[in-house]
Amino acid sequence: MNNYFIIINYNDVNNCINLINKVKNYKVINKIIVVDNKSTDNSADLLTNIISKNVYVIFNEENKGYAAAINKGLKYINDELGGGNVFISNTDIDVDSEDDLVKLIDNLNDTNVSAVMPTVKENGKLKRGWKLTSSFIDLICDIPLINRLYKSSLTNYKENYFKDDISTVDVIYGAFFLVKSRDLQHIDYLEESTFLYYEEYILARKLKRVNKKSLINNKVYVHHKHNATIGNNITKLNKYKIYKKSEFIYEKKYNRANPVEMFFYKLFYILTLPKYKIKLLFKK
Repeated sequence: MNNYFIIINYNDVNNCINLINKVKNYKVINKIIVVDNKSTDNSADLLTNIISKNVYVIFNEENKGYAAAINKGLKYINDELGGGNVFISNTDIDVDSEDDLVKLIDNLNDTNVSAVMPTVKENGKLKRGWKLTSSFIDLICDIPLINRLYKSSLTNYKENYFKDDISTVDVIYGAFFLVKSRDLQHIDYLEESTFLYYEEYILARKLKRVNKKSLINNKVYVHHKHNATIGNNITKLNKYKIYKKSEFIYEKKYNRANPVEMFFYKLFYILTLPKYKIKLLFKK
């Protein structure tokens, strides 16, 4: 089976090209597909210059968000290249070696496994998979102040859960992971109504419905530099609004939240929104 590498770019062409240069000569990767999400910087010019036999660039006419961009790349791979294993990556990811990618690909040999992630080093911490929880538990985690005290213990696995080489997890981290493209086609790809958040949760719910598993390789590491310029293109207020909109879609459509729970989700959103507005006001 062929192996592909999708990079989603939005106004972060320098990191994008650095990642392309890092992996384009890896023999295990058959083709790199860059999906540019209607960047407003000089991404189009610089990415056009790197198009080659092994690097293909899709220029979106509209930025419909992260999930939609991933779907565009996956559909190209399925429709034009016959499908395969696909690494999906942010621009600001640093891969240590080709051997690490080979190990992740080997983890997909089990027909019941659809996705695998490495351990992600980010801001001095290790990002691993986490648990799917009920809409009620998620609502508890949304309560101001309570979420800071209990959310981590309710949603994260304990440290010793990752003591073996491989662990099964409910939700994988979306900054960098590997999937079987045909399995995502089978579940109708990612949910495109979310713009930037909750893609991982929805993917986890969709895979769970068809009895497919997700893994983390605890011995393979990538570094998430977390310096992608998208953070500078959206204010914290707007990011919070996008986050909550995606949360509402997930909880209602995929986590089966009832009307009472949805009322409180929106109430907590209304109560916390002024905090972000005040912060934005003082920055001006």
